[in-house]
Amino acid sequence: MENLPTLKQLRHLVALAEHRHFGKAAKASFVTQSTLSASLKELEAILGAALVDRTRRQVAFTPLGEETVQRAQRLLEDAEGLAGTARAMQAPLTGTVRLGVIPTIGPFLLPRILPALRRDYPKLKLYLREEQTEPLLEQLKAGRLDVLVLALPYDVGGAETAHLFDDPFAVAVRADNRLAKLSKIAPDRIEAETLLLLQDGHCLRDHALSACRLGSKPHWDAFEATSLHTLVQMVENGLGITLLPQLAIDGGILQGTDILLRPVSGTPPAREIALVWRRGTGRKAEFQLLAKEITRMAARDRGGARQEPKAEGT
Repeated sequence: MENLPTLKQLRHLVALAEHRHFGKAAKASFVTQSTLSASLKELEAILGAALVDRTRRQVAFTPLGEETVQRAQRLLEDAEGLAGTARAMQAPLTGTVRLGVIPTIGPFLLPRILPALRRDYPKLKLYLREEQTEPLLEQLKAGRLDVLVLALPYDVGGAETAHLFDDPFAVAVRADNRLAKLSKIAPDRIEAETLLLLQDGHCLRDHALSACRLGSKPHWDAFEATSLHTLVQMVENGLGITLLPQLAIDGGILQGTDILLRPVSGTPPAREIALVWRRGTGRKAEFQLLAKEITRMAARDRGGARQEPKAEGT
């Protein structure tokens, strides 16, 4: 029988491509550097060609090496999908699921659903990674993550999605702000204020502006934050107003502050929270079940945690 590459060898090759460093790739693969190097040499011997250029100080792949990495990623994805499908047919939500989540969702949603998932599915091993949307989608495509929790609308590049719930926005203002006297705030009143936003790269920025039917004003760019917690502190210190998702409000982001919430007038603005996975995966039914469970668990918890915007005056 013809000698063929093993999945272990392909995993080591993909790890080196991800880290571009033999030591880091070995650590990520839970092997010694000499073991990983020997594994790659065996793979090269099987293929009869060099995959990695070892004459340079930096790890560089040959053209065949780059092609082999791409094929290896697909083969590993198929192998993991096969194993996942077999597990799912025996018992749903067992084994390992690598979940990616964005920073404006993770800290507020995960504490609600993880205890219930551990209780209801004790054999599920959930590994979490928090990053912004685009890097998460790249890792999903490469097979390094299995499923994502993202905010839509966003171009997910052909991946499949399942709706979890809508996450409405409210205006956060200090009590001494003139908008605090209003029961609802029109978009044009928001545009007249100093609006504090997250930095570019956070999809919440675009979702908030779009959902609240706001344009883009140059002076807003001077007031940016790296997290929702920083936005809250900026509002608390009188630097302006901001738009907060209900998910963060329910998660207690305003605790210890004197910030008031006001709804936006008209159709309630919201972003969509969704579960995202690779199209064609053998674990689709399992991820659909996970979506239903997250929706159920989040809805049950939100029922008692929701903080409705308080209206004062007219």
